[in-house]
Amino acid sequence: MKVLIATEKPFAQKAVDGIRRIVEEAGYELALLEKYTDKAQLLEAVADVDALIIRSDKVTAEVIAAAPQLKIVVRAGAGYDNVDLAAATARGIVVMNTPGQNSNAVAELAIALMIYISRNRFTPGTGHEIMGKTLGIHAYGNVGKLVGRKGKAMGMEVIAYDPFIKEDAVFEADGVKRVGSVEELYAKADFLSLHIPATEQTRGSIGYELLMSMPKGATLVNTARKEVIDEAGLMRALEEREDLKYVTDIAAGIQAELDEKFGKRVFATPKKMGAETAEANLNAGLAAARQIVDFFKTGNTRFQVNK
Repeated sequence: MKVLIATEKPFAQKAVDGIRRIVEEAGYELALLEKYTDKAQLLEAVADVDALIIRSDKVTAEVIAAAPQLKIVVRAGAGYDNVDLAAATARGIVVMNTPGQNSNAVAELAIALMIYISRNRFTPGTGHEIMGKTLGIHAYGNVGKLVGRKGKAMGMEVIAYDPFIKEDAVFEADGVKRVGSVEELYAKADFLSLHIPATEQTRGSIGYELLMSMPKGATLVNTARKEVIDEAGLMRALEEREDLKYVTDIAAGIQAELDEKFGKRVFATPKKMGAETAEANLNAGLAAARQIVDFFKTGNTRFQVNK
C-alpha cells in the first residue's frame, strides 16, 4: 500500500516524521508532496497511491479520476468540504476527517479574536473586557464545547444552540444554557462564535436579519467557513449598525471592501490560522495516519463522512 501526504501548506516536520513512522511500521510506503504550486503536480502524484492525507488541499473529481488505486482520503482536520464526496462515493472511496484533533487550537483562536477586537485591535484607546458578556455558541460540537468552556472560565455567560443535540444534559454539564432557536441565540449574544459547517442548508444562512437582531456592540466571530456568511447581508448590517463588529479566520470574498469601509470594526487573519499550532498539526497528522492503517488492517470506517 502506498500512502501520499499531499499538502500545499505542509505539516510540521515532527508531524511528517510521526506519520512516516506509523505508516512504515505498518508495512506501507509513504510518499510526500509538499508546497506544490500546480494541480498537475497533484494529479501526477496520486496516480499510484492507495491512500491520501490532505489538509486544506482540494480533492476534486479530476483528482479522483487521476487516482485509479485510491481507496481512502483522510482530511487532517474537521471540515471536509474540500473533498468532492459525490465523486469519491461513486468510486467507492472512503473519505474521513479527524474530528477533535484541531478543536482546542480553533477554540483558543476564537477567544483570542474576541479579546483582540474588544481591545481595539491592540491600538491606543479604551476597549472592553469580555468578562460578564454573553457568549453565544452556534453549533455545540467539539470546537463549540471548548469555546463555551473557555468563555465560562473567563467569566462569560454562555448560551448555545444546536438542533442536532437532543439532550439538555450535554449543555448543562458545561454550565451552558440551551436556547430554543437560532434567532434567540443571536438576539442575546454579545459575542457569537460560529461553528456550523458549510452545507446546502447553511451556505449564506448568516446574514442581515440575524446580525441586525444582535445586542448593541455585538461581535460575530467566524472560525468556521466563509461560505456560511451572506456577505451582502453582512455588508448591509455593518453599514446600518456602526456598533457591530465582525472578526473571522476566513477572509470574506469582499474583505478588502470591508476593511476599507469599516476599519477597526472588522478583522480577518491574513491566512486561515485555526489549526496552525504545533500541537494541532501533530495531532491531526498522526490521527490521519492511524485511521488509514486501521482501515487497511481492520476495515474500520468510524470517521467516514461519505456513508
